[in-house]
Amino acid sequence: MRSPIRRRPFAAAAPVHLFCLLLVTTVLAPAHAAEGVEGVWEGAMQLPTVDLAIVVEFRAVDDVLEGEIDIPAQGAKDLPLGGISFDGSALKFRIQGIPGDPTFDGALGDDGESISGTFTQGGQEFPFNLARRATGSAAGAAATDPSADPLEGYDAFVEQSREAWKAPGVAVAVVRDGEVVHVGGYGLRDVAAEQPVTPATLFAVGSTTKAFTATLVGMLVDEGKIDWDEPVQTYLPRFDMYDDFADERISPRDLLTHRSGLPRHDLSWYGAGASRDELIRRIAYLEPNRDFRDRFQYQNLMYMTAGYLAGRIEDSSWEDLVRQRIFEPLEMKTTTLSIAAMEQAEDHALGYKKEKDDDGEESIEVMPYRPIDGVAPAGSINSSVTEMANWVLLHLEDGVFNGKRLVSETTMKTMHSPQVVVPSDSLIHRLAVHPEMPHLMYGMGWFVQNYRGHVLIHHGGNIDGFSALVSFMPDIDSGVVVLTNMNGTLLNQTIMFGTYDRLLALERIDWNARLQRVNATLEAAREQQEKAVEERQEGTQPSHDLEAFAADYGNPGYGTLAVGFDDGGLTFHYNAFDGPLEHWHYDVFRVGDGDAEGTMLTFTTNSRGDVEEVSVPFEASVDPIRFERTPPAELSDPGFLQTLVGDYDLGGAVCEVRLRGATTLTVTVPGQPTYVLEPYRRTEYNLQDVTGYSVRFSIEGDTVTGLAFVQPNGVFEAEREVE
Repeated sequence: MRSPIRRRPFAAAAPVHLFCLLLVTTVLAPAHAAEGVEGVWEGAMQLPTVDLAIVVEFRAVDDVLEGEIDIPAQGAKDLPLGGISFDGSALKFRIQGIPGDPTFDGALGDDGESISGTFTQGGQEFPFNLARRATGSAAGAAATDPSADPLEGYDAFVEQSREAWKAPGVAVAVVRDGEVVHVGGYGLRDVAAEQPVTPATLFAVGSTTKAFTATLVGMLVDEGKIDWDEPVQTYLPRFDMYDDFADERISPRDLLTHRSGLPRHDLSWYGAGASRDELIRRIAYLEPNRDFRDRFQYQNLMYMTAGYLAGRIEDSSWEDLVRQRIFEPLEMKTTTLSIAAMEQAEDHALGYKKEKDDDGEESIEVMPYRPIDGVAPAGSINSSVTEMANWVLLHLEDGVFNGKRLVSETTMKTMHSPQVVVPSDSLIHRLAVHPEMPHLMYGMGWFVQNYRGHVLIHHGGNIDGFSALVSFMPDIDSGVVVLTNMNGTLLNQTIMFGTYDRLLALERIDWNARLQRVNATLEAAREQQEKAVEERQEGTQPSHDLEAFAADYGNPGYGTLAVGFDDGGLTFHYNAFDGPLEHWHYDVFRVGDGDAEGTMLTFTTNSRGDVEEVSVPFEASVDPIRFERTPPAELSDPGFLQTLVGDYDLGGAVCEVRLRGATTLTVTVPGQPTYVLEPYRRTEYNLQDVTGYSVRFSIEGDTVTGLAFVQPNGVFEAEREVE
């Protein structure tokens, strides 16, 4: 029996009085079939503001289960459990001597490797999940002999992991004590051609690019050309955000730490083909969902802005600066900054994704490359593990490579130090936090965690068909690079954690089994979301003929969305997304096929009865994005405008229609000021700054015969005077 220990009270932001720890003694309870739960289990309780990590141990003594629970965040260790009952499936236990009767009521998973259920205390309920801590040779769990080669059997470990995750190919580099101690390619870079992955194979490394951009900005900080905390508008006066308070204060540090207040808004740039200048302009129209500096929210456009800023400061471009100041001194000779350049390299990988047919059969399909030149500073680098290993060496040496200092030690430590906490309710947090690493922070271009007592600095990258993970542990002078040609896989984490367990000579956790469970949960959630269909009102009809909905619609932050009319039906096109539109109900339509399948479009009619706008939920954390109908391009065509110029007889008064410049049409009525005419639709123009008034031209064949003033008090026609 363990000695009773007095614990310090737990203080937390969660609105529950969890574990007001008292002097306690061990209580044993009878148990059933202890064999299934004996051992150590790790997991967490999902509280409203945090996932609270726990470690539970069960053991059988004379057919009676006893156990303890650790709560590392509270400094609580070996708290005794009581009331333990297990019938081979259902499991129930409670923490002895704590107010509120804290009780766990769960069940053993079918695989015998997980326990999930509900934690109850003081009438409040929270879900909990536990995973069995791996033991035995099957998981390679035996503690490593510190004197043994940590990479003994490593190739087999990587290959087995690749096969378990069904990834076509993977490349791995391991750095230790200032040297690259392992580089290897596994599987295929091109499945159809049966071309193998090599240490020189180029992969898209996605968002691991962000650390390059942060480092480039850091170099300019070293040179006194940029200050981390000076407003961006000091350097880019025309940089504006939706919120005036934010655009006057946002600094390079804010850009690089994801605390702008903006959600992702990725569909404003993904597949758009817009220039960097255009994307910078669009930021002013993107709605925030949080206050400026309120919390961490991953944001690609802010990194694009940081790269753009560096280019403008040096009167250059982000691409040229990265090549000259990072790639060249690091001997990254084959690394590229665009898909087009990668495709020219002989040794490059194709990207793949998993597909399921109607019968649930899974296959691996090529995923087309996705050029992202507009937001390149956020994720466009393509490299090999051989050359990325040099990048890791630079960071492990605090800014020095091959004896030459590229970045100051102060700047490197700033980038590697936590700047902001990643909130526990984010998907990033849920994917990255485990009992061995219960917290997640972000520096500049790097996530920062503790893994089993050691600082782990890392960043992943996911872009169509590719997943990457770059990491290092400064206190053991080691790093791991994992590049794969599989979309959205957790294979990278499996290999990274497995490698560090070896390098640390610690008991090896079965990360493959644990992350497979995480992946299964994610896939189930995705499938459930795909199956979810909004409630439909049957028997309704659109308010207009379908052709009336067909037009281009624009949003200053998101660009153009096109609705077409073809073969009696409507079509949808936005950036890289296309598909048919099917009527859902009233004036709501649904994309019926393609990558945007299931997206809902809600059309709105104005007071004149015309379809004026369409709203689309492109960013879940803000209101649907509103696209206003764009007037037909011909209404601004100089040639067409010239045909409208002339004098029109309005009951004896001469109305003059004239051109101001090449594209601005005006009308002057005797005794009134001259009005600018703004294109509306068909042959109609609105009077600028005068609500409810417009001019509609009458055209017969190719001849303009007259116009009509459309006003709230009537329609007044004027006949064109013949010269």
